[in-house]
Amino acid sequence: MKEKKKLIASLPNGFQDSWESSLFLKKKLIKIIEQNFIKFGFSPLETSPMEFSSMIGNSLAEDEQNLMSDIYTFSEDGADISLIYDLSMPLARFYSQNYLNLPNPYKRFQIGRVFRREKPGNGRYKSFEQCDCDIIGKFDVKQANAELINIVASTLIDCGLDSSDFVIGVSNRKIMQGLLSQLNIVDEIQKKRVLRAIDKLDKPGFGLQGVEELLKKERKDESGAITKGANLNDFQANEIIEFLQIKDFNEISKKINNPLTKEGIIEMEDLFNILSYGNYKSLVKFDPSKIRGLDIYTGFTLETNLNFKVKNAKGKVVEPGSICSGGEYLVTKFKGDPFLGSGISIGITRLVWCLSQKIKNEIDENKPVLVCVMDEKFLDKYYALLNKLRNNGINSEIFLESNKKLSKQLEYANRKDLKLAIICGENEFKDNTITIKNLKGLKGSNQSTVLKDDLIDEIKKLI
Repeated sequence: MKEKKKLIASLPNGFQDSWESSLFLKKKLIKIIEQNFIKFGFSPLETSPMEFSSMIGNSLAEDEQNLMSDIYTFSEDGADISLIYDLSMPLARFYSQNYLNLPNPYKRFQIGRVFRREKPGNGRYKSFEQCDCDIIGKFDVKQANAELINIVASTLIDCGLDSSDFVIGVSNRKIMQGLLSQLNIVDEIQKKRVLRAIDKLDKPGFGLQGVEELLKKERKDESGAITKGANLNDFQANEIIEFLQIKDFNEISKKINNPLTKEGIIEMEDLFNILSYGNYKSLVKFDPSKIRGLDIYTGFTLETNLNFKVKNAKGKVVEPGSICSGGEYLVTKFKGDPFLGSGISIGITRLVWCLSQKIKNEIDENKPVLVCVMDEKFLDKYYALLNKLRNNGINSEIFLESNKKLSKQLEYANRKDLKLAIICGENEFKDNTITIKNLKGLKGSNQSTVLKDDLIDEIKKLI
């Protein structure tokens, strides 16, 4: 009989497992993010992880020959269905189905997993979680967009970042679209390539030179792969590169004499005026390069970048990229009148990756106390101790093999990176005392024996 070939335990490229400190941190951050969304008046929504492919659309794809290339698509029961690549399209579908029963505007938040067939690296994966909040319906855009900015700032600060750790870059697509019109760039495919080239400015390995290459004929990356450019002439490309380095509204007004650009500038001025009523205007900067790569955006755009560097899996220092982005959009694909939306998305996977390196010694995993089993005949007493700890809100576990030596039990505790172990043998039970071992303490002074009645107070002092 032929022996079965044994499998090698591994994951597909671009996917990851999470455990221990990173997972503790993720759950903690998700709770903070959710609380902030609720604080700002948003209600929760949960949608299906799969949609009809026609609902999802193709605004993500960079491969113009295969517009669904970045989306996982399957055929089932005669229909094409796809894993969602973001939470915005499912929201648009849900709103179109249910708007008559929803408040206007509808303010929802959703935290869920999305899937993208894209090249992984530097905190970018093919499956990751997003934390979104959006406003859909009829609303004053300047007020709504100011609120979204306030949510970003408030949430990131509550997650543990200092105000100096990040900058919220904002712009308005109308400003750039006015420039494209002035430069006589009118072909829709060419405009799309220009906007996507600009969106890569902050991506690792790009910068102005990489963007300029994509604005012209083509760009070859380190692997030798070639990406088609927008095929602009030198004058058009140079004008855009110069524009991306402008940081002042007045300079833009002098450079671009276009009604659409002026409209975008006025909208930005109105936005900053509303922001002045809140607490976070100083964290927001105008950046004309923040135009977002997806086709859905129509006006206001936002992208949040960190001011500190992180290391990738190989230990190389890299730019982390955007941790929160979004903007204003118009949904036109469903029957009925178009509806306005504006929203932001926090990339929790990338935020955990960055924040875990910044505060790795501050992550409170709330690890349990280990109750060691010294003699099986006292098992009932060990469980009584265990119940006492848990009833007093102390995370705790009992060692699950009663015939193991104490050294093996403490080895288990060290492997789990536990701080405290409770050691009780016949003498302790006879004297009504308990020995607490501080596994993180200095050798020789890391163990103390206390009265059983004082156990809870003593442990709370140590954890």
